[in-house]
Amino acid sequence: MQIRAKTTRRSLLEAAATLFDERGYAGTSISDISAHSGRTSGAIYFHYASKEKLALAIVEEHFATWPHLISRHRQRGLPALEKLVALSFEVARAFRDDIVVRAGARLWAERKAIDTQLPAPFLGWIEAVTELLEEADRNGELADDVPPATTAHGIICAFFGLHTVSDALDGRRHIEERLDDLWHLLLRGLQAEPDPAALLERVRRPMRENQQTPGSA
Repeated sequence: MQIRAKTTRRSLLEAAATLFDERGYAGTSISDISAHSGRTSGAIYFHYASKEKLALAIVEEHFATWPHLISRHRQRGLPALEKLVALSFEVARAFRDDIVVRAGARLWAERKAIDTQLPAPFLGWIEAVTELLEEADRNGELADDVPPATTAHGIICAFFGLHTVSDALDGRRHIEERLDDLWHLLLRGLQAEPDPAALLERVRRPMRENQQTPGSA
């Protein structure tokens, strides 16, 4: 029964996320979610109590994605700046491809319309990027006079601003290309010995190989 309930909750969460991402919070009703999910309104209220609680669950799931992702990249045996860049591309793909991540981002942007307290964003990201920049500094990767904490704040502003613009212009379809452009700009000021193209090639080569592997069998 617990497995079945968990499966039902996830199905409802993803159905709601799809509609919240497409229509926004105000434009989505419990009846809409019921019709899209094939579940009764009673089932939705049983598992989530209200539309606000359902929105909160999606935003919480959105934020729960990141700690594991950050931890996994920080443990990789790469130079710190390469870890940071690789992490940013994986996050970009999640924002493009993961419906719960996309819906969570839209719901947080519409937080004033949601009558519940949502988690605070960005602080964990700023901390993680600061720590990676401090590691880069200790290892001699970082240019002189680049303050990790201040720089991390600027990188997060640029990264999430890029997502906002990419979403508005093309639904994030070209987010990886735009992110590549951003890192070419930023790495010129971050690297002790600037060579953005070489670093980006080292990061993106394994990603291209992973994308080609399924079709090459």
